[in-house]
Amino acid sequence: MTDVTATPPTQPRPWLDATLPVEERIDLLMAEMTLAEKVGQTHQVANINPDDDAAEIASGRISSSLYASGATAGNERDEGVLVGNIDAAQRHAVEGSRLGIPLLFGRDVIHGHRTVAPIPLGIAASFDPDVAEEIGEIAAREAAVDGVAWTFTPMVDISEEPRWGRVAESLGETPVLSGRLAAGLIRGFQGDDPSDPDRLAACAKHFAGYGLAAGGRDYDTVSVGENTLRNLHLRPFRSAVDAGVLTVMAAFNDIDGIPMHAHEHLVREVLKGEWGFDGVVVADWNGIGQIVFQGVAADKREAAALAIRAGVDLDMVSGTYLEHLEELVESGEVDLALVDDAVRRVLRLKFRLGLFERPYAARPGASNAPTPSTRAAALRAAQAAHVLVKNDGVLPLGDEAGKVLLSGPFVDDGDALLGTWVLDGRGEEVVTPEAALRERLGDRVTVADGRFPDVTLMQARAADTSVLLLGEHRSRSGEAQSVVDIGLPPGQLELVRAAAAFGKPLVAVVYTGRPLDLTELLDLADAVLVVWHPGVEAGTALADILLGDAEPHGRLPMTFPLSTGHIPTSTHQRRTGRLIRADVDHQEGRYIDALTYPRLPFGFGLSYTTVDYGAPVLSSPTMTTDGSTTLTVTVTNTGERPCREVVQLYFRDPVAQVTRPLVELTDWALVDLEPGQAREVTFDVQASRFAYAGRDLTTRVDEGEIVLLTGPDAARLQPVSVTITSPKASS
Repeated sequence: MTDVTATPPTQPRPWLDATLPVEERIDLLMAEMTLAEKVGQTHQVANINPDDDAAEIASGRISSSLYASGATAGNERDEGVLVGNIDAAQRHAVEGSRLGIPLLFGRDVIHGHRTVAPIPLGIAASFDPDVAEEIGEIAAREAAVDGVAWTFTPMVDISEEPRWGRVAESLGETPVLSGRLAAGLIRGFQGDDPSDPDRLAACAKHFAGYGLAAGGRDYDTVSVGENTLRNLHLRPFRSAVDAGVLTVMAAFNDIDGIPMHAHEHLVREVLKGEWGFDGVVVADWNGIGQIVFQGVAADKREAAALAIRAGVDLDMVSGTYLEHLEELVESGEVDLALVDDAVRRVLRLKFRLGLFERPYAARPGASNAPTPSTRAAALRAAQAAHVLVKNDGVLPLGDEAGKVLLSGPFVDDGDALLGTWVLDGRGEEVVTPEAALRERLGDRVTVADGRFPDVTLMQARAADTSVLLLGEHRSRSGEAQSVVDIGLPPGQLELVRAAAAFGKPLVAVVYTGRPLDLTELLDLADAVLVVWHPGVEAGTALADILLGDAEPHGRLPMTFPLSTGHIPTSTHQRRTGRLIRADVDHQEGRYIDALTYPRLPFGFGLSYTTVDYGAPVLSSPTMTTDGSTTLTVTVTNTGERPCREVVQLYFRDPVAQVTRPLVELTDWALVDLEPGQAREVTFDVQASRFAYAGRDLTTRVDEGEIVLLTGPDAARLQPVSVTITSPKASS
C-alpha cells in the first residue's frame, strides 16, 4: 500500500475560503505563486506514480494527469476505500505542497464508463439531445467513482470523409445536429453545477477543422478558408461554448499551414476573444511538441513560445512548457501576462470543479458497475441507434419467419460491440446477439460461427430466414484507424451473395463506426439495419428491433456514398455553376462510370409503418431579419404500427454573398404516432437560423427569399418560400 502521509503546510491559505468568489480566490492564490509554480500549472503528464513523482507533485511541477488510471487499473481497495494512485498523489499536492493546489485527473470517457452506450455516431442517430444528456450523466457518475474529474468529449469535428476513422467519435455531419447533441452531452457530464461530486468537466474537441484532414488520414494537413470554417466547422464549437463547456482541445492539424497549437487567430482571437470562452484550452497528445515536426518551430523552446502566444493553456504530456516557459518569460521573449492568463484558466477550472473543497476520490463502498437502471438507459440509446435502411416486408420477424439462422463475426463477441475508445467497459458485461435471440426464440434460432462460411451456408440452406451480422470490428474505427476503402471487410459480401442465392429471406445487420459502401448489400438483402457499435445492451436492442418489440427510429447522421470513389459527399455540398438534379443524374452526372447522388442520404431511416407528409404551411409569408415565422406540417401514420418519426426541417438560401449549401438542416422534431394518427408539427423559424458569414467574415442575415423544406430526410423534401425583409420595411 502506498504511503500517503505528507507534511502539512504552515502558511495560511485564504484561497481555500469557499465563501469567496472564484475570481477573488484565483487572485489570492496567484499573488502567492512563483513563476515556477505558475508554469507547473500548465503541465499535464500521462500517468502519475505517487511514489516516483512525489517530489515533482509537492514542488508544484505537475498540474494534471491525463489517464486517471490508478483508480481503475490495478488499484488497491481496502474495504471499498480507494488507496491507489489518485488519492496518494493528491495528498502530496494538497497536503505536501506549499500552496495546496489539487491535481486534476482526466480520462477518456467517451460514450460511457462501465455502462457503455453506443458510439457517439450511434448516439447521433437518435437525433435526441435527451439521450445524449442521459448517457453523459450516467458516464459522469460512474467515472467519478474512479476519481475522474475531466473527460475529453464531446468530439464535434464535422466531416464528410468516412475513410477517417474518427467519424465514429463524431456527432454527425451537420453543425446543428452536432451542436445540439454536444450541448446535451455537456449538460449530462457537467450538470448545472460542475462541482457536484457526480459530474465531470467536458471538453469540446478538436479545435478546429480536423474533420477535413487530407485523404481522411489522421493528423494530416487541412486546406480550408475561414469562411468555410465559420459557416460549418466552427459552429458546433460555438454551440459547445454557449452550452458552458469548461474545456476545449486543440487539433493536431494545421489550417492552411498554421498548426492549430500555434494558431493565435483562431484560438486566442476567435475562441477566447470573440466568443468569450473563459475555460481551459488543452493541447492534444504532444500537440505542442509536434509543432516542431510540422516545421514551423526549430525546437521545443520555440514551440512553447508559439503555443502560449496562441492561447494553449495546458500542455498535454510533451513537457514543453515545463522545460521552457520559465526561461522564455525571464528572457522577455514571452509576456508574463500570457502565462498568467493560462494559469488563471487552469485554476478557474479546478475551483469550478470543487477540487479545492473535495480533492480526494475515495468513496467507501461505492460501485460503478452497470445497474438495471443504467442498462435500461443504454438500451434506449442502443434502440435509437438502429437505423432501418431497407425492408422488403421481412421485418419484424414473426412466426412466419420460421427457423432463424444467426451468423456472422459478432454473434457472441461482446467486446467487439463496445465500439472505439472504451477504456473501462467489459466485454463480458455485454449482452450478445446470440444470448438475446436464444432467450427470445429458443429452439427456433440456430447460431453458426461466422468465421466458417461453409458452416454458415449449410445452416442458411436449412433455415427459413437468415440474419447475418456484418460490418467492422471496433478496432477498425477510431483514432489512427483510417481506411482507403469503405466497403465491407473482406469475405463478407461473398457470404451475402451465397446466402442470397438460396432465395430465402435475408436480413443484414451492419455494425460499423463509419458510413460504408452498402450498395451491393442493399441490392442483395431483403432488410438492412445499420446499428453502429451499440454498447453493453447490443443483443437486447437487436432482438427488440428484429422481433418488433421496439420500433426502429434511428436516422443516418452521415451520408452514405455510393462508393469510396464518391467521397466526399454530404449535405455540405454547395451550389455550383452547373446543378445536377437527382432525376437527371443518369444523364448529366459528374461521372461517366457511375451516378452522382448518394445511395443513402443524410437523415434517412425507415420504420415498420408508413408516414405521409403534408405540404408545409407558413403563418406568414414574410418575416424581418430579426423576426420569425411559424411553419406547420401535418404528418400521418398511414400504417398499422406505431412509430417515432424524425420530422426534419431544412432550408436553402438561393442568393447570398457566398455560395451556400444545396440544403441545410436547421431543425427537427421527434414525433410519436399511433397507427392512423395525424399530428401537426410546428416549427418556430427564426430569421437568425439563416445567418452566415459573408465575404468579410461578419455574420449577416440577408433580405430576400429563403426556401424552407420539410420531409423525412435530406432527399425527400417539400418546399415553401418565405421572404425576409428589413425591420424598417415592415414598420
